[in-house]
This record gives sequence, C-alpha cells and structure tokens, in this order.
Amino acid sequence: MSLHDELNAFFHARYPQIPAAAREVMERAGRDLAASGQAERALHAGDTAPRFTLPTATGDTVTLDALLSAGPVVLTFYRGAWCPYCNLALRALQQHHSDITARGARLVAVSPQIPDESLPLTEKHALAFDVLSDLGSDTAKQYGLSFDLPDDLAAVYDSFGFDLQRVNGGHPRTLPLPATYVIDRDATIRWAFVDTDYTARAEPSDILAALDALAPTR
Repeated sequence: MSLHDELNAFFHARYPQIPAAAREVMERAGRDLAASGQAERALHAGDTAPRFTLPTATGDTVTLDALLSAGPVVLTFYRGAWCPYCNLALRALQQHHSDITARGARLVAVSPQIPDESLPLTEKHALAFDVLSDLGSDTAKQYGLSFDLPDDLAAVYDSFGFDLQRVNGGHPRTLPLPATYVIDRDATIRWAFVDTDYTARAEPSDILAALDALAPTR
C-alpha cells in the first residue's frame, strides 16, 4: 500500500468521528490556507536551501552544512507527534530509510516540538534518522512554510487535548505546512513537495526517484 493510500484510509476511518462543529472549523481553515497561496510562495525546486542549526531529540546539534558535506539531504517538515498523519509519514520514511541512505543521502525530520516531545516519537517508531526541534518554526519560516493557526482552529486543537502551548515550547499557534525537500550538495533544492493539506505527504517512491535523478550530477 502506498503512503497516499494509507493516509487516505486513515482519514476516511477517523474523520467521521470528529464532531461536526469541529469538522466545519477544520474545513474552513483548510480552504482559507489553500486560498492564501502560501504553498506556491514556499521554496521549491531551483531555490537555495536556507542553512540551519537545530537540536536533535537526544541533545546533539545538526547543521545543514554538515549534512550536505556528506551528500544530498532529504529534509521533511511535520507538525508534531500529536498529528497521526505525521506519524504515518515518518513511519513510511523509516521503512524506506535504507533505500535513502543507499543513495548516499541523509534524512532529517523537523518539527516545532521541544526535544522532549520528539524523543518518545523517535523511540516509538524506532527512527534511525534525526528528528530536529525548530522551536518557534524559525527554520520553517525561512523555507516559507510556517503559518499561524486561526483562533477557532486553535480552540479545536485545544479541545482535542493537543496542548501545543507545552509541546511547542510556548509557540502554540505556529505550525509548518507539510513539506519535503531533496537538497543537492551545493544546497540547491532539486525536488520539493509542499501542500497546505495536513493529510497529504510526499510519497517515498517520489523521494527515491528524485534522489536517483541526482546521480548524474553527484
């Protein structure tokens, strides 16, 4: 089953269980975010990837320059461990991690969560790649991905018990769009997936194809 099919199946099983009033708020917020044009304004193929220095779940520090010194980078942004669609996507990436590293690339995931929230996620899914904390979504902002939740959607998330005030280190309203980038060693973005739909994620097979397309230039 593709990741798209897995996400779609989860959505159709889970979404009807959400109260109608909450669904209405979520759908309106989704339409507004899509209409904002933010996905189109975010960085895409051909752009230069902004550098970053971010902490890992285990307290180390990772820089984009250090990652690129060893090869191309697959950089994926996700909302947090509280997001089941993110968890499905990270699990799918873990299943393809050996395929990514076999192509000489490094995979890293970035969320606005504090490291203490990312560590259980890493352990639960036995992730072999670094999960980085982008508190305040400053790095996501450089990539054109960060946005602020509208008041009514923030209230819905509060009612779900997500506690973004705590898990995002005092930045409860700011989240990144779902996005994945394949970055070449010269820091050029060669492939990008960006979507305002929180249920959508990059397909691992597409990521691998993008890495394969780098082969003649590496």
